[in-house]
Amino acid sequence: GRVEQGIVKVGEEVEIVGIKDTVKTTCTGVEMFRKLLDEGRAGENVGVLLRGTKRDDVERGQVLAKPGSINPHTKFEAEVYVLSKDEGGRHTPFFKGYRPQFYFRTTDVTGAVELPEGVEMVMPGDNLKFKVELIAPIAMDEGLRFAIREGGRTVGAGVVAKILD
Repeated sequence: GRVEQGIVKVGEEVEIVGIKDTVKTTCTGVEMFRKLLDEGRAGENVGVLLRGTKRDDVERGQVLAKPGSINPHTKFEAEVYVLSKDEGGRHTPFFKGYRPQFYFRTTDVTGAVELPEGVEMVMPGDNLKFKVELIAPIAMDEGLRFAIREGGRTVGAGVVAKILD
C-alpha cells in the first residue's frame, strides 16, 4: 500500500487498524518493485511483510500504523458538500434515514446519516454538517477526507470535522 505519512522500518512494531479489531504485529520486511528495503517512506507504494500475518488477515481499507497513533472510529461529525445534478450528483434530495457508502482511502463503508435539528431534507448542491455512524470502524483523524457514494457513483464530498466516539 501507499505510505500516507512517516516512515515504516523493518523490525518496528505496527498495528493493523480499522474494519476488524486492531492487531499488533512486527514489520519483518519492506519491498518495492521486488527489491527488499530497510524502510518505506511517505508517498511510496510498498509491500510490507508482517510477522504471523497472512494475506487473508488484512483487507482493503485497513491502515498500518505506529501503535497508538491512530484509532478506529464509527461515529463522527462531517462537513459535507452534496454534488448538484450538473456535477453528476443526485437529482433528488435525501432525507432522514439516508444510508449511503462513505469512501475512505480505498474502501466503502455504509453509514447512517443523522441530519441536524430542523433539517428535513438535503438538496443536491447543499453544504452542511451532519453526524454519521458507520457499520464498521475506520482508522481516522479529524481532517480525513471522504467521498459519499451510491452504487459506485460519487454524490458528495466531505471531511471528518469531529470524532464522536
